[in-house]
Amino acid sequence: MTKTEMEAKMREACHRGVALFEDAPCYPVEPLVRLFHLGRDFGKQTDEAVMEGMLEEYRSILQTIRPIEKAPERIYLWPEGKMPKNTDYTDNSDYKYNHDPDFKPYLYEMLVPEEVEPKGAVVLCAGGDHGDASFHEAFQSCRDLNDLGYQCFLLLNRTHRCPWSKQECGADAARAIRMIRANAAKYRISSDRVSFAGFSNGGVTGEACIRYYSGKQRVKDHFPEYEPDWLDAYKGAPDSFLCIYGPRWATEEFDYTGVVYPPTFFAVGRDDTAMDNLNHTYPDLAAHGVELEVHTFAGVPHGKAGVKLVGEEGYDNFHLWLPLGDAFMQDVYRKAEAKRRDDMQGKTE
Repeated sequence: MTKTEMEAKMREACHRGVALFEDAPCYPVEPLVRLFHLGRDFGKQTDEAVMEGMLEEYRSILQTIRPIEKAPERIYLWPEGKMPKNTDYTDNSDYKYNHDPDFKPYLYEMLVPEEVEPKGAVVLCAGGDHGDASFHEAFQSCRDLNDLGYQCFLLLNRTHRCPWSKQECGADAARAIRMIRANAAKYRISSDRVSFAGFSNGGVTGEACIRYYSGKQRVKDHFPEYEPDWLDAYKGAPDSFLCIYGPRWATEEFDYTGVVYPPTFFAVGRDDTAMDNLNHTYPDLAAHGVELEVHTFAGVPHGKAGVKLVGEEGYDNFHLWLPLGDAFMQDVYRKAEAKRRDDMQGKTE
């Protein structure tokens, strides 16, 4: 087998592996960690014998891995034939994207034990084109936020520019938030304690959700052929936004027309190129009256959320975004509750 043939077969194998990483709640962690390293390290190899061995090991894991007992089920976001769309996407035979044209966005519930009183809910969306980034960024961060007392929801949405539009990726995020609010009693949370955590490109998804579906904006405003259903009565934008190394591009303009931007938390490594984007986005949001909290972390490059899952060490300071984000969300919720009490008292006086 030539090197070119092995590279083509590895692309095909990694494409098959995407669903395993994105369905991480359903599988044992150890083989997924091994798949992660095989996929990431294969392209660094020059020895063809080593490459062939890595390919065969990857394929073997794909064939032998089995779901855990009582594996959770996907929760699809849209009824059949009802998903709003505006991207013409029909072919992925070259595996350019992680998701094929028939991809259907979905959620996984990752919930705290029944004996734990939840602090709220967080929807988590990985960066890039998801795939193995979903494993450490979203799946591991769900587990970490579970430990802090949050009901978590792993979102596998249509990814921005891979190949879908901001309106589409934002609509999936808004739909997920509406589903959680509608089931607040089931999840033992207040319906106004639903936050969104987006990593890198997932942060773009979070802002797209706010840009197109906050305030009085409707899905139908952006997709005229969309048929609203009962879930559209619920608020689609999050109550707070955790943007983890995912601020909008420094060159990008943002239209605030009709937008109700929630309190926002930023966490970015100081060695991350996203610092340039943060330096642009922060003053723009502040000028529009958005409540903000910003944390930067020395020596940390891009994409390091949850990397302890795959054995990567040396970024312990960045893990602090989790308790800091927890404190931020709880402060946002306390202030919102105090405002509601004051408003109610004002109406009775």
